[in-house]
Amino acid sequence: MSEKLKFAVIGGGSWATAIAKMLCVNQPEIAWYMRNDAAIEHIQKYKHNPNYLSSVEFDTQKLKLTNNINEAIEYADYVIFAIPSAFLDAELKNLTVSLADKIIFSAIKGIVPETSLIVGEHFHIQYDIPYYNIGVITGPCHAEEVALERLSYLTIACGDPEKASVVAKSLSGNYIKAKISDDIIGTEYAAMLKNIYAIAAGIAHGLGYGDNFQSVMMSNGIREMKKFIRKVHKMKRNINDSAYLGDLLVTGYSVFSRNRMFGNMIGKGYTVKSAMMEMSMVAEGYYATKSAYKLNQGYGAKTPIIDAVYSILYEGKDAKSVFKKLTESLD
Repeated sequence: MSEKLKFAVIGGGSWATAIAKMLCVNQPEIAWYMRNDAAIEHIQKYKHNPNYLSSVEFDTQKLKLTNNINEAIEYADYVIFAIPSAFLDAELKNLTVSLADKIIFSAIKGIVPETSLIVGEHFHIQYDIPYYNIGVITGPCHAEEVALERLSYLTIACGDPEKASVVAKSLSGNYIKAKISDDIIGTEYAAMLKNIYAIAAGIAHGLGYGDNFQSVMMSNGIREMKKFIRKVHKMKRNINDSAYLGDLLVTGYSVFSRNRMFGNMIGKGYTVKSAMMEMSMVAEGYYATKSAYKLNQGYGAKTPIIDAVYSILYEGKDAKSVFKKLTESLD
């Protein structure tokens, strides 16, 4: 079934590149939208993305590269968005074609700042896309390890299991195993929240806390995530599944984690602005922290780690003092 369907990837970063790589294994052609004209020309000439995962070599005969988002979306039945959440709203404002007949999957791990919604909710509320036409692609899976063809696992969540299976089959390969889930809201919130806990882990490391403390914080983090998600969307789920706990662990500990890297710099004394400039990449957890904190003002879940990260990033409080206090609330 998936061979007859057309896919488009929206985004030019590492996750978009990894997803394009996975799709090219199983699809005869995919549309790939990115804004960077120079990157498109480079891929066409040299067969790899010059800016992200440059070791990945593409069969350019399989790529319909374009800098026009409308052209890519018009081409496809399934549209996979893989751009930073902070830029999603601006990109969507360029649309002149309808999304009404498209099946939308998000590989974005964050909150849309303009609406304070996770991506699936944003498409549902702002564009009237029914939930059975919206899905989520989540980990635990780093794009860098996909590039290295290391065994990785994906969870594909959608209200329609048949559509989830189509995407799972299209992304699967020798080193990619994909399973499906019906917890579209929970998996997407987990993908957003784990970035906040990764920032916390990075701050702890930057402050000089060791593995012992960080393991306790991750243990508290998964319980905090469970409480938060239960408030948002109560259903039967196992928070220890890889889509929740596994994704949290890989993001909290991996050397590839940009959110942990961002937190580490904050712990070492960088300002938010200087850390962002130094990284030259988007740390989704920065935006997620504010949204999660504000949302929880209504939900009332006990979230000391989110509160601590928020106070450091948005209230300018001293990281060392905040974490000293945080250590008293963890167990």
